[in-house]
Amino acid sequence: MRVKVISRSTDEFTRDRSQDLQKVFRNYDPALRSQEKAVEYTRALNAAKLEKIFAKPFIGAMDGHIDAVSCMAKNPNNLKAVFSGSMDGDIRLWDIAARKTVCQFPGHQGAVRGLATSTDGDLLISCGVDCTVRLWKDPMRRMMDTSDAIGDASQPSAVYTWKHAFWGVDHQWDGNIFATVGAQVDIWDHNRSEPINSFEWGKDTLLSVRFNPGEPDVLITSASDRSLTLYDLRMSSPARKLIMKTRCNSVCWNPREPMNFTAANEDTNCYSFDSRKLEEAKIVHRGHVSAVMDIDYSPTGREFVTGSYDRTVRIFQYNGDHSREIYHTKRMQRVFCVKYTYDGTYLVSGSDDTNLRLWKSKASEQLGVILPRERKKQEYLDAVKERYKHLPEIKRIVRHRHLPKPIYKAANIRRTMIEAESRKEERRRAHSAPGSRPVQPFRKRRLIKEVE
Repeated sequence: MRVKVISRSTDEFTRDRSQDLQKVFRNYDPALRSQEKAVEYTRALNAAKLEKIFAKPFIGAMDGHIDAVSCMAKNPNNLKAVFSGSMDGDIRLWDIAARKTVCQFPGHQGAVRGLATSTDGDLLISCGVDCTVRLWKDPMRRMMDTSDAIGDASQPSAVYTWKHAFWGVDHQWDGNIFATVGAQVDIWDHNRSEPINSFEWGKDTLLSVRFNPGEPDVLITSASDRSLTLYDLRMSSPARKLIMKTRCNSVCWNPREPMNFTAANEDTNCYSFDSRKLEEAKIVHRGHVSAVMDIDYSPTGREFVTGSYDRTVRIFQYNGDHSREIYHTKRMQRVFCVKYTYDGTYLVSGSDDTNLRLWKSKASEQLGVILPRERKKQEYLDAVKERYKHLPEIKRIVRHRHLPKPIYKAANIRRTMIEAESRKEERRRAHSAPGSRPVQPFRKRRLIKEVE
């Protein structure tokens, strides 16, 4: 009888030095591990369940305003600084890390409708319904103060009074120019008390304005006449105009794909467009059950956040038609403004209940220092969830969200209305002459025409 003995040389698996990596021998033959897929599926299922258990996106509320928060602005020089303006004319600088007010900027006599900071972070611009534009120099100096007292900023460095109320402001990404909107588009310089240029296309109120991050001279506005208008500062007149069936409350450019922008619409949807091809929307982002009030892109350009009149905050993939996250609290009222932080880790929302709220962009993400082994394990679990995300049980767990009862009921009613409308259109088409009622793509249904 012959007996075979396992024989290994110690040189093959012994480290020469204590700093060397351990040698691990693996045989990747699938026949040796016939249950590998079943084990990975179980791990993916458990990871999806644990993600729901540990999903706690709400970090805290920041109170101090005595009226609804109407607008916000970020400072590119400081990750933990956020400016907010309210309907009573109060402007505050917040320290997100401490969740407290650092400084107040007095002066506006009515609602603050627009806030913007310069690219270098040394200038804060505010405008409101009191027909004034105020410039605040060096707005971050109070952040360096270690005292806990809330202080008032000094008087604004400049106050420009104009003929009409303002509804929005945005600063050029590279330069000394900023734009305000109201009855018309006004282009201002830091050192001029009157606009250096004005654009007008129609007589309706303009609601929001955004400069293009890739082309500094291009900007887009949304107006109450349901239009989206592109302007080029190098031209003497507006460039192009898109008219929709309902108005857009806010627009935002994708910072990584500057030719694309997304508009937050009154019809509960968001529409992503390519500025070179406005005859149809690239993607229609659905999910809200009431008007979408504000929108802001993540610094990576892969996601954007929306705030709505239905009292929820939603996060969408830039190419996804439904939201991946829905944030809400019992006390939060209608959301008027939302912002991503510059590191893409947190969201800030301002609502009708006078509070700013701080959220995690990934609901189950662990805060604080993560050890290398923990990070590797999380990356592995994310990989197996991605591999098995198409299977029914994992898909159901990942997609499920608990909603407040009013929003759940409104979503069901809205779904019923959409289905009834589509059935009616099918019946009309069936009882009409062939070709007289062509099928219109969903991405074109809410668009009326493009004007050049």
